[in-house]
Amino acid sequence: MALCLRYMGNREDAEDVLQEGFITLFTKIDSYEGAGSFEGWARRIFVNTALMHLRKTDALGLSDDISEAHGLFTEEATPLEKMGYKELMKLIEALPPDARTVFNMYVVEGYSHKEIAKELGCTEATSRSKLQRARLRLQEMIKK
Repeated sequence: MALCLRYMGNREDAEDVLQEGFITLFTKIDSYEGAGSFEGWARRIFVNTALMHLRKTDALGLSDDISEAHGLFTEEATPLEKMGYKELMKLIEALPPDARTVFNMYVVEGYSHKEIAKELGCTEATSRSKLQRARLRLQEMIKK
């Protein structure tokens, strides 16, 4: 459920994705070959289910061009003050769906920009741009 919440940003959609993910998991359980951990295999199903849901609702808005990101990059890094896990998760959930998705895939799940681009059907530059926007937005929210 935590993974679904991170991607969807609200409990209602997260519950839908969780249910769809379990249906997929149970219908494809016979395809699990035992290579790698079951948890990793299951996590991949739930991530893919969340991404499919976001694509269906066009929440990702992946049409941004990297040229629009001019001026968003900064060299000043604001140190992250002590913040609780729940507070940080609420801030991540408040990100726009496209930024939240790329942030989760890159920072939390460990996907590369190449993998994110392939999964979301965008360019690596778009993935990097959305990650940068998510980071800047998080920094702004943390300052507040």
